[in-house]
Amino acid sequence: MTNQVQVQHINVKIFATEPANIQLADAIPVFHRWIQESVCEEILIDVADYGHVPAGPGVVLVGHEANYSLDQAFFRLGLLYNRKSARDGGPQDNLLQAFYSALVACRRLEEEPEFRGKLKFDAGRCEVILNDRLLAPNTEATWEALRPEFEKFFDGLYGAGAYQFCRLGEPRERFRVGVEASRPVDVRSLLEEVQPA
Repeated sequence: MTNQVQVQHINVKIFATEPANIQLADAIPVFHRWIQESVCEEILIDVADYGHVPAGPGVVLVGHEANYSLDQAFFRLGLLYNRKSARDGGPQDNLLQAFYSALVACRRLEEEPEFRGKLKFDAGRCEVILNDRLLAPNTEATWEALRPEFEKFFDGLYGAGAYQFCRLGEPRERFRVGVEASRPVDVRSLLEEVQPA
């Protein structure tokens, strides 16, 4: 049944550890450098500042294939990777690509002078969102179809039984899965184990 629900337009949000003593506006020059230095695989275009919006999208690095943002949705700070263009891969490949891109961005932000020693991410606390209500409505049928794919992916990431996950939100919202590993997971350590094909 999984092939009836396409896993496309994947968003991955990796949460920051608390407290994060930062100013969102500090991400603006960082993201402009990323554009100038072409640090991401995607074509990067512009930076948008929504830091004034409570529980909003924060500071967004706009790209052609994907956006990156230091996001504050639901009042939870994190790095959000938002894949906008479709990919040819299957569910596991597409999940891995999005998660890997988010991890790389988290590591870069942790190392930037503006955030070094102030901002750290826990790769064991994240959300995966399918940003397409037509392909993947937030219903029990979608959850039942995709649950085995998510379980297979996170078993490979954290180990079987080393995390909990559940479907979040209401049917009006995008399909969203919350994941929490049984222990904090260092971004750099996980990056050493995770490589897209």
